[in-house]
Amino acid sequence: MKRLKASDFPQEVLNVFDYYVHGEIGRREFLDRAAKYAVGGMSAVAMLEALRPNYALAQQVPKNDSRIHAEYLTYPSPKGSGTMRGYFVRPANANGKLPGIVVIHENRGVNPYIEDVARRLAIENYVAFAPDALAPLGGYPGDEEKAAKLFQTLDPTKRTEDLMAAVPFIESRPECNGRVGVVGFCFGGTTVNQMAVRFPDLAAAVPFYGGQPSAADTAKIKAPLLIHYAGLDERIDAGWPAWKEALDRNHVRYQEYTYPNVNHGFHNDTTPRYDEQAAKLAWSRTLAFFDEHLKHG
Repeated sequence: MKRLKASDFPQEVLNVFDYYVHGEIGRREFLDRAAKYAVGGMSAVAMLEALRPNYALAQQVPKNDSRIHAEYLTYPSPKGSGTMRGYFVRPANANGKLPGIVVIHENRGVNPYIEDVARRLAIENYVAFAPDALAPLGGYPGDEEKAAKLFQTLDPTKRTEDLMAAVPFIESRPECNGRVGVVGFCFGGTTVNQMAVRFPDLAAAVPFYGGQPSAADTAKIKAPLLIHYAGLDERIDAGWPAWKEALDRNHVRYQEYTYPNVNHGFHNDTTPRYDEQAAKLAWSRTLAFFDEHLKHG
């Protein structure tokens, strides 16, 4: 079966899908709006099905890869849900303590894509931890639509604290040398920006297409930032000019890259919005950034 790409869909449908994925419109409205652009015998329902993640396509580091050790751990979240859970991955043959990286998921919990990202970091000689915001509701349910609906029922304040608690948790792990970075995607990118505000001792922060903090919060950021945006992502990109001004005014160290002609979610290799060239370039920049600030900083 041919792997579909973003170019196989009308851009208007991808834009409407973005609103659907982020809970701003329901399934019925997506289908009604997408039906106007049905092409080549592909109905609105077929387009929705085709745009869903296919996790079999994406796995880069198998769960049982001999280079890593992966497990789910609980961790304390005293200001949130009390006890939380996340996916912890470390190199199998680590020599001494290593830098830690917290991986923050999209608005659907720790799905197989996020688990794989954590494993990709572990084979680069980091200890990686992906907290699951859905842990209080039983964790990622194995279905994207169910996960998105569950996510919307979480208390936003508790959810934020639950994810923030992952930073001191990984910092305190015996496998970690105390240098911690964070990376996140979509909702996770927004959370990474919040973590940079909250934790002045973060060594590095990498938000992928995340919402921007306020100017007042930006003044609190001490960590160096590597910021990735998708050129077709009008919803998120609209906030960049004001944030750039705040970053510059407060002398925050940052690098920003906008990848032209790609959609929000371009790094997620389980969906047609994935763009291989942009994703690989952004990831290589991410690894180089972490190498600089976590291993050599």
